[in-house]
Amino acid sequence: MHIKGPTVIKPAGNKPKLIEEFFGRVNSQTEALSMAKMTSPGGWLEPGQTPEFDEYTVVLKGSLRVETKAGATDVKAGEGVLAPRGEWVRYSTPGDEGAEYMAVCLPSFSPDNVHRDE
Repeated sequence: MHIKGPTVIKPAGNKPKLIEEFFGRVNSQTEALSMAKMTSPGGWLEPGQTPEFDEYTVVLKGSLRVETKAGATDVKAGEGVLAPRGEWVRYSTPGDEGAEYMAVCLPSFSPDNVHRDE
């Protein structure tokens, strides 16, 4: 399967964020995994979530804050992080520079399996 370009997905959060899905339920009708490039502005914050998928993230530019019940970690360009399924997590970009990163979800992300906080 050749993917000629991503589909832009509507994001959650307090500021506009660009989600470009290359593989997943929308762009390739793939349920096994999803892969998307994210571009989040400085000051962006999304609701916490307890997803039914493992999320592997690699930061390409800037810094991404990953909060869990154990604490917060700032993941910088060139670094990666795993958020395991079934554990609460919240992502944000509190720095002015924001962040650009790739996220892979196993199985693929969907609004029904992310379980965002209300």
